[in-house]
Amino acid sequence: MKRLTAALLAVLCLAGTARAAIDTYEFADEAQRERFRELTKELRCPKCQNQDIADSNAPIAADLRREIHRMLGEGRSDQEIVDFMVDRYGDFVRYKPPVTSRTFLLWYGPALLLGAGLVVLGTIVLRRRRVENAPVAARLSDQERARLDALLKSTFADKTSND
Repeated sequence: MKRLTAALLAVLCLAGTARAAIDTYEFADEAQRERFRELTKELRCPKCQNQDIADSNAPIAADLRREIHRMLGEGRSDQEIVDFMVDRYGDFVRYKPPVTSRTFLLWYGPALLLGAGLVVLGTIVLRRRRVENAPVAARLSDQERARLDALLKSTFADKTSND
């Protein structure tokens, strides 16, 4: 019985510690809470880089969540909040940066590389087909054909003399 009580007490202590790490914010209404969720899912943690600030445990993500909550309480629009974060951290903080001259390669680079790769692959395949489908005689020049005939005759003559 003592072991069960000690184990239960340990679990309760650990559960309290885990619960303390969760941010709790008061919102005016459910719409504001949903805006908070959407904004924190839309913005990337500057430290973690591949996590949104809603899921990140980094201190800077907690600061950003707190800042978003403050700005929502002030009545700022979603665009104003995103613009504030972009001004502070750059386009990197957005998962979907806008298409500009600075982000053109980011948006269209993979498609351009894929297209270039397909063109190179197509060129290689077409050249190989042309070579494979061409008759053997057409592949060799007159000099090469004469040299090949001479080599074949000398090799054949050497074999017949050795036998």
